[in-house]
Amino acid sequence: MYEISTKNYFPAFKIKDQFRYKAYHSGNFKDLRQVRERLTEAQIRDIKIVSQVLPFRTNNFVVNELIDWDNPFEDPIFILNFPQKEMLSEHHYNLLASALNRKVQDKELNHIIRKIVSELNPHPGGQIDKNTPEMEGIKLNGIQHKYKETLLIFPKQGQTCHAYCTFCFRWPQFIADGSLKMETDNINMVVRYLMNHPEITDILFTGGDPLIMRTKVLENYINRILDLNLPNLISFRFGTKTLTYWPFRFLTDSDADELLRLFEKIIHRGYHLSIMAHFNHYKELRNNYVVKAIKRVQSTGALIRTQSPILNHINAEKDIWEIMLKEQTELKLIPYYMFLPRDTGAREYFKVPLVKAWMIYREAIKNVSGLSRTIRGPVMSSHFGKILFLGVSEIYDKLVSVFTMIQGRNEDWVNKPFFAEYCENAGWIDEIKPAFGEDKFFFQLNQ
Repeated sequence: MYEISTKNYFPAFKIKDQFRYKAYHSGNFKDLRQVRERLTEAQIRDIKIVSQVLPFRTNNFVVNELIDWDNPFEDPIFILNFPQKEMLSEHHYNLLASALNRKVQDKELNHIIRKIVSELNPHPGGQIDKNTPEMEGIKLNGIQHKYKETLLIFPKQGQTCHAYCTFCFRWPQFIADGSLKMETDNINMVVRYLMNHPEITDILFTGGDPLIMRTKVLENYINRILDLNLPNLISFRFGTKTLTYWPFRFLTDSDADELLRLFEKIIHRGYHLSIMAHFNHYKELRNNYVVKAIKRVQSTGALIRTQSPILNHINAEKDIWEIMLKEQTELKLIPYYMFLPRDTGAREYFKVPLVKAWMIYREAIKNVSGLSRTIRGPVMSSHFGKILFLGVSEIYDKLVSVFTMIQGRNEDWVNKPFFAEYCENAGWIDEIKPAFGEDKFFFQLNQ
């Protein structure tokens, strides 16, 4: 039987008073001294307008420790947290601005917001229609089973974050429309599904951010799964931005040590534990609190793997990725994925064409060690699967784009190369055509 650890984790330190958690959002961000001093009334109004559609939440740690307020509109962390006017199309922005200027009734304003939300493709990649499994004829909202080995769990108590990323492809989790949310607190349903699906080897807790939950709540989910003693289960993963947005979750929150002990318990039971950490810029790694939090997590035996989209206005430069990969490896983090921003939300603002993303990736990994080249990219997490862009080649004097699948909705698609016509500006799978005169890619047949 597992006993509670008395291990002395990498030592924490007393929290500063100013880092007791405080959220800022569309209703109170004007209270920030930095906002009043550094932003114009027009810029503040833009944030208010865009945040009617795109979720907006930041906190005092991000504001005081990570953002360069001397030049906020060039600062990647500011752009990552504060909605920008250009994140909506001119048409959508003007619709909202006009409605607010006219001081329309809430009913009309909500109708306009819902219409814009629906036009921003709130659930890309078949998340609701294709990824939600059924059991006994009932759709199981709150879990996804797209790839046979991996089950995604969306715990209801973890469907928010310490701060919201403006590029987030799960932004509908944070808006008022409950019909767009994926969440569950029915652990009995999860347990029954796991028992009926022995092909599942990996469990990924996601959100939102599951590590925003109190440890006792998270532990309820974990213990029920551990109690199953499933012979097929190999690993647990937590998708999280907490290391960047609130490192005190691992340092000095009242149940920080309990969370680390939970990590240790999972490992003690023989499972692989990966913290799937989102780092979007090397600036996020250069904070003493973040580094301390990383070391405390690592002291439990958990591995930290890193991932990020490649994002216009934030990190679409080869030097940023080269520095970020080197510093992640120095911190004993494992680079995992460079994603393309999904076709949802503010995607046009953040979009990086496939060819440009590949060139940035290629140039960045030229100057890093093999330990940093564990990162795979650029990757589209599409309806069909995780599609890796291998680059541009020349066949019969013609440029073609070369792809393969890291994961596929159909397992027979994995690692099967395919070719597309070269298109310099294409940014997603639906913007490219098969090479050599074919009508469809092999994975589009019978769709």
